[in-house]
Amino acid sequence: MKFVDEIKRRRTFGVIAHPDAGKTTLTEKLLLFGGAIQEAGAVKSNKIKKGATSDFMEIERQRGISVATSVLAFEYNGNKINILDTPGHKDFAEDTFRTLTAVDSVIVVVDVAKGVEEQTEKLVEVCRMRNIPMIVFINKMDREGKDAFELLDEIEQKLNLTVTPLSFPIGMGYDFKGIYNIWEHNINLFTGDPRRDIEETVEISDLSSSELDQLVGEKAANNLRDELELAQGVYPEFDLEAYRAGRLQPVFFGSALNNFGVRELLDCFVEIAPTPTPKQSDVRVVHPEEKEFTGFVFKIHANMDPKHRDRLAFVKIVSGKFERNTPYLHVRLKKNLKFSSPNAFFAEKKEIVDTSYPGDIVGLHDTGNFKIGDTLTQGEELRYRGIPSFSPEHFRYINNADPMKSKQLEKGIDQLMDEGVAQLFKLELNGRKVIGTVGALQYEVIQYRLEHEYGAKCTYENLNVHKACWVDPQDPKNEEFKDFKQVKARYLAKDKKGQLVFLADSAFSLQMAQQKYPSIKFHFTSEW
Repeated sequence: MKFVDEIKRRRTFGVIAHPDAGKTTLTEKLLLFGGAIQEAGAVKSNKIKKGATSDFMEIERQRGISVATSVLAFEYNGNKINILDTPGHKDFAEDTFRTLTAVDSVIVVVDVAKGVEEQTEKLVEVCRMRNIPMIVFINKMDREGKDAFELLDEIEQKLNLTVTPLSFPIGMGYDFKGIYNIWEHNINLFTGDPRRDIEETVEISDLSSSELDQLVGEKAANNLRDELELAQGVYPEFDLEAYRAGRLQPVFFGSALNNFGVRELLDCFVEIAPTPTPKQSDVRVVHPEEKEFTGFVFKIHANMDPKHRDRLAFVKIVSGKFERNTPYLHVRLKKNLKFSSPNAFFAEKKEIVDTSYPGDIVGLHDTGNFKIGDTLTQGEELRYRGIPSFSPEHFRYINNADPMKSKQLEKGIDQLMDEGVAQLFKLELNGRKVIGTVGALQYEVIQYRLEHEYGAKCTYENLNVHKACWVDPQDPKNEEFKDFKQVKARYLAKDKKGQLVFLADSAFSLQMAQQKYPSIKFHFTSEW
């Protein structure tokens, strides 16, 4: 197959939502319909049931939540699909924000009963800023919830999107009869039997025919006719160009748990979703069709296999072909590296690949060379931007609870921070280590992983910090900067890259520093 054809058959997308909207369940069912797994697992599983494929970390299985992005690849109708299942919990939002730099489109999952929730708003805002094409999947239609029009209005108002339904529900909850697929002009009848992989689908080209009444009953048929007429009058027609430019968002209805409406979503997605897109670097826009390979690290995961203590860097390929045993330039380190066993992913299962194409995600075994945001090229010195660290919201001192295991603790903290799980700051004054996280639940994850993956124990001590700001002086040699360093000495720290950070103890303190030292800029992300 030609290089350009390989690019055209790739679809790389993320699945985002508020916790419990059914994101991981939907991912499981996409894999099921793609023929990638024989049996879908349960997210909140007991010991008899199989766990979700994308929740492969022990702590995820125990909690029934995703705490790390997982990558799943499979073939479907001649296309290569790469899914990135992201954590929905706000405490792991930073992992999700970074993952959104590696996707070409997104599926947003909304719970029919709860509607648009806080975390969905934040994630959609990031997608909107980057003009990422989005498809909305309204889930759990077999439960009682909000009216379809009410939900569509809520999505438009709260998420600031322009929606167009490509399927429409017939009833809801106890009265749920099925879905009319506007995209394919057929009706999908709901049986409520989750063991059935494919529901009964009936072609219907004319909605005014009596066949519709026989299928769903006269009352439900008349309701559907009225609602579709209203929907066609209110919502714009689907426009492929507007969708790919991020200006129009198609909406599908279904029930992921019951395998319902998922195949319709997947079939339409494969047809309309964008193929790998160009990406802006610090020197130029890089196009997927270019012959020279470029890619960037958007995630690092330590101990995917605890038996082997391995560390994998997830690389999104932007252009050219990535080939095994070929030397590539690590731009930041200015040295060539060769990879003998690059991996393709299926959650924690990995297989070695010889060639990967734009849109693919490859895992590279890492001995400490990579940091999040690193760029690999075939020799050109360019860097991909836009993978910053965000200012944490929670801060705690980390202490060693087992002096005999200080080396293990050191190594564990070092590797987990490289993953971007949290951020490490070292106080200038006394060298004490402070861990900053976006959410408090991260501390539990760090503690759990240090003990179970590195055999080290830690305790935490609260630290009163309002905000961490990266310090950017106009002139590092001027008196103003020297005065700032002297006055604020006990609030200054260095991050892992050695950049100076001001740990402001209150909003007032930060405001006063900004007024008193106008030549110093205070940034809330590490990449300004």
